[in-house]
Formats: sequence, C-alpha cells, structure tokens
Amino acid sequence: MFMNFTHQEELKSLSQKAEEKIQPALKEIDERVEANQYRVLEAFHKNRISDFHFTPSTGYGYDDDGRDTLEKLYADVFGGEAGLVRPQIVSGTHAISTALFGILRPNDELLYITGAPYDTLEEIVGTRGEGNGSLKDFHIGYQAIPLLDEAVDFEAVRNAITAQTKMIGIQRSKGYANRPSFTISEIEEMIAFVKSIKEDVIVFVDNCYGEFVEEQEPCHIGADLIAGSLIKNPGAGIVKTGGYLVGREDLIELCGYRLTSPGIGREVGASLYSLQEMYQGIFLAPHTVGQAVKGAVYSSALLEEAGFNTTPHWNSKRTDLIQSVQFDDRERMIAFCQAIQAASPVNAHVRPEPAYMPGYEDDVIMAAGTFIQGASLELSADGPLRAPYVAYVQGGLTFEHVKISVLRAVDDLLNKGLITVS
Repeated sequence: MFMNFTHQEELKSLSQKAEEKIQPALKEIDERVEANQYRVLEAFHKNRISDFHFTPSTGYGYDDDGRDTLEKLYADVFGGEAGLVRPQIVSGTHAISTALFGILRPNDELLYITGAPYDTLEEIVGTRGEGNGSLKDFHIGYQAIPLLDEAVDFEAVRNAITAQTKMIGIQRSKGYANRPSFTISEIEEMIAFVKSIKEDVIVFVDNCYGEFVEEQEPCHIGADLIAGSLIKNPGAGIVKTGGYLVGREDLIELCGYRLTSPGIGREVGASLYSLQEMYQGIFLAPHTVGQAVKGAVYSSALLEEAGFNTTPHWNSKRTDLIQSVQFDDRERMIAFCQAIQAASPVNAHVRPEPAYMPGYEDDVIMAAGTFIQGASLELSADGPLRAPYVAYVQGGLTFEHVKISVLRAVDDLLNKGLITVS
C-alpha cells in the first residue's frame, strides 16, 4: 500500500507507531461489537423476524406487519416501549423536529442542558432565521444552558428548570462544537439530576452518531425519548433514507400524530421497498459501527503522530463516531477535506469547496464520496469554515478504507508543504 504514496517511509513509520499503540483499544472495540451484536440478535429472535416481514406495502400502508414489527424490534434494541421507524423521516434533524413538535405545546419550554444544539436546530427552535414554523412561532420557550469547563453546569440547570419546563434536551454527540461528546454514564447522571428536580420532565436525547458505540443506549438508563437517522449508525451504510424515534409508548404515539396526522398516527405510511434493507441494516450495524470506531481511533493516533491536535484522544472513551482534527488555518482544513474526498470510492474526482448550506450559519466544506448521499456512517470529513478550524471526520464502512484515506490526506498535506513530520 505505501508504495502508492509520495512519502512512503514517513507514512509507514507513522502508521506502524499508531497501530502498535491502538491494539488494546481495538480489542475493546471488538468486545463491544460482540455484546451489541448479541443484543440485536436477541431482539430478532424475540420478534420472530421472518422473510415475510420484508414484503413491501403501498398506498396508505395499512396493516403493514413488516413495518410494525421493525418498530418493535427497534424498541427492543434501544430499550424503549415503542418505536417509530420510517422512510418518511428524511433526516436526523427531521426526527428531532418530529419529537419536539410532537410533544411540546404552547407555553411549554424546551431546556437544552448540553449547550446549544446543532446548527440545523437553530431555525427549528427559532434562534435564527425569520422564525416561521419554529417553536418560537408556536409560543414554545427555549433555553440552552452553556457548558461549564466542557461539562454540564448543574447549578445553572437547577436554576433554569421551572414549572413551564416540559422537556430537557441532551445532545449526545459534539456536533460542530469543540467539546467532548457525552458518554452514556454522563447522560445517566444528567437524567437522574433533572428527574430529582422535576420528576415528570421529559428527557429527550439526540442519539445521532452514538448508536452501538457503547453497550447501552440512552433509553436503557432512563431517557424518555431518543431520535436518530438511518443513514447514520443504525442503517449500517445500506439503508437509503429514513429516521427513527424510540421511547415511551405515549410519547411515540404523539410523535406519530406529528409525523402523519392526529387520528391516523402510526397506522399508515407505506414501507415500499425499504424493509429488507432496514432489517438487514440494524443487524449489520454493530459490526459496521465497530469498523468506523476503529477507524476513528486509528485516525486520532496517526494524526497525533503527525503533529495534529485531535479530539477525542486515541485512548479516550468513545460514545460516538466523530473524530475532530484542528488545523492552524482554513487552507490546511480545506486541503485535508479535499484529500479525504480524493480517497473516496464515489466522486473521488470531485473537488469540494466551502459553500453555503441550508441550516448552517457559516460556509461549510463537506467531503463525502458516499454511496448514499450524506450518509454519515460512510467516511466523510466536514466542518464550518470558522476559527478554530476543525474538521469533523466520521464514519467508514471498513477500517481499511479509513486507514488508506487518512494516510492519503497526510501525504497530500506533505506534498503541498502544509505540514512537516519528523
């Protein structure tokens, strides 16, 4: 492999050092994959999954047993009472929006305790844009409590919870924030804390990028509702579209009313030809997520050897797929992302450039030569062009592809004289 790089010896040395360091971490990942695979397989057996569950429905989708059983399967895998798993949910943001608008009512308040959420939620809550159709437009309150030294400010949260606080929002993954992602044990502590203050508060966790990285999910440790995207972890890189919600039966019922309409809810929604890939996707997900996490650990170790600051550290506990890499300036960040694109299996010949993207305040560069458009379980590198210049590297269907791609990126930066390695 190294003979295809300009700086063969330097890269071979960096890679060997990185791989030697990470062997214990890779073994731990394999153990988690086995535990998660067992949990998924048990759910398949419990729900007696059969080939007739893959039969498509059309039109209204009444009496779609494959769809309904898939939702029971998701509930069992993710520790909830019920699930809503549909190709009609177009993204993770849409799944989150369905949860917020499904549960909250005028004069209620949403309180995010993990700092400001993803940029794409700003227009949903009404802090950016004209506010049409936002929570603010429906007179639903919103606050985000800033983090204190990269941790939840529990005292500020205590002071912020009022009689109007109906939902607590927790974002598991860092998103485009320069902070650590929150582990399941940390989320468990958050849930216990807010429930001790207001027992009936609904805890919602944005679970995007986190599924199957640890051995438990947020509903296992007390979350009332979670949401995510099927073109991220639970789709294993083969599901073409869709999203999911899992949680309490009554909350999922309300989310179903929001997704379709009151009086109809979860009873309709044709599955078309999506069921087989959705079943197969969640079955493959523990393994595929494991491959991506291995790639993230290797990327962190290799890039640290090359002199970059990375978060999380290669030996840190992980709770999501995201590996961030900090650059000195926008030129290095752009060059890195372009190199990742050039190592992609699809559209490798395309040169990404920073540009405006709906839902984001700053120009964003996105390298994603993926089989499924925007699939975050496939290898990608992206980020907003703002200081500090941080690229968020995530996904990878195979460990080997991640290794080749990151080595390609370092080689390109060396070729352009943007970095040096000893």
